[in-house]
Amino acid sequence: MRAVVAELLTALALILLAAIVGWFIERERGAGFLAFCVLGFFFLRQLWMVLRLVQWAGRPLGTPTPSASGAWSTAFEALHRRARLSSAEREQATQELVRFRRAAEALPDGVLILDGHRAIEWMNLQAEVCLGLKAAVDTGSRVTHLLREPEFLAYLDSTDHRGVPLELRTQRNPGRILQLQAAPFAAGRTLLLVRDVTQLQKLATMRRDFVANVSHELKTPLTVTLGFIETAQDALTDMPPAEIARYLHTAGEQARRMQQLIEDLLTLSALETDSPPPLEDRVGTAELFEDILSDVRVLSAGHHRIRLENNGPAWLLGSARELRSAFANLAGNALRYSPDGGDIVLRWSSAGDAGARFAVSDQGIGIAAEHLPRLTERFYRVDRGRSREAGGTGLGLAIVKHVLERHQAVLRIESVPGRGSTFSVIFPAHRVQS
Repeated sequence: MRAVVAELLTALALILLAAIVGWFIERERGAGFLAFCVLGFFFLRQLWMVLRLVQWAGRPLGTPTPSASGAWSTAFEALHRRARLSSAEREQATQELVRFRRAAEALPDGVLILDGHRAIEWMNLQAEVCLGLKAAVDTGSRVTHLLREPEFLAYLDSTDHRGVPLELRTQRNPGRILQLQAAPFAAGRTLLLVRDVTQLQKLATMRRDFVANVSHELKTPLTVTLGFIETAQDALTDMPPAEIARYLHTAGEQARRMQQLIEDLLTLSALETDSPPPLEDRVGTAELFEDILSDVRVLSAGHHRIRLENNGPAWLLGSARELRSAFANLAGNALRYSPDGGDIVLRWSSAGDAGARFAVSDQGIGIAAEHLPRLTERFYRVDRGRSREAGGTGLGLAIVKHVLERHQAVLRIESVPGRGSTFSVIFPAHRVQS
């Protein structure tokens, strides 16, 4: 800008000097001086239009072009069209960038863009969560300075990133298992995708454990059943009928145990799959709990003192079959782990604004505190030998958990080793009716 002004002033001074000299030389002929002045005016006008053009170029984008006439008008109009097209292209590029970032933010996976020096140019929120980073602080830093695991550095240094993704555990976010996939990006950049596979790994472990547990639970009674049947077959002619009857009775018990295990597995599978919500039956609590009390007394065969305290709402909304299964499991567990002569109490009561509460209390062996969080896992047993002797399949509380989740209820467990346990179910207010 200063150069243009200086050039304009210099040109003006030269024109004035030339005009004065021309006037002295041709003072007899005024026409030459006039032509010189016209040319000087034309030259000054061109410099003035250049000055306006330079001033316009220095103003913010979108400033209208200067008004002019003649060839300058055509030039300014062409510049105006070009500026308008350039502005539209910039706006479109900005909108595309905004859409790209919104799409990347909506992805369930983490996304990082690294430049040629592996510095972080951009990351979405999921990448921050997975890697334990902060975009406001860590953008611009080299990712290899933030994640220093040797296997990660070796993965970035490898030439082929299209193979098996890297499975990584980072010190910045302990407890998470991450799957990383790098891909070449525009202009020497690298696109790094991050996925949290912690839950998937846990599910895979649970699936393996489930298959192993099912195989083990079925193998034991099946082996016993086959052994007794083969023994009875081999000694059919020389064994007393009473002995054969005892073998067959034991084999029948083991077969019924396998049948119960399979039925519990089918029940649990139906509850865990995407089955429809439970029926909104209007279940009468008096009849329901009297039936459960009767069943428990039959199983006890007079070895326990069992009573029912029913002071709660008269109706419970939900699936009668599922609710009966859950309540019967809780009562059956209390019976299995209570010594002869122990007290077992079934209580149904109002819980104020919370709705209603069903509780089963016993004077059994109790449960240590470290076992309480895992009691509802499939096949989890505090004492495996005692549970099998009592006839449990290890699936009862898992079934209870899923039934209660489907009815928006909560299971609470209180237990003191050697003194007994209380299993309580809290139903929300919309599930009960007086």
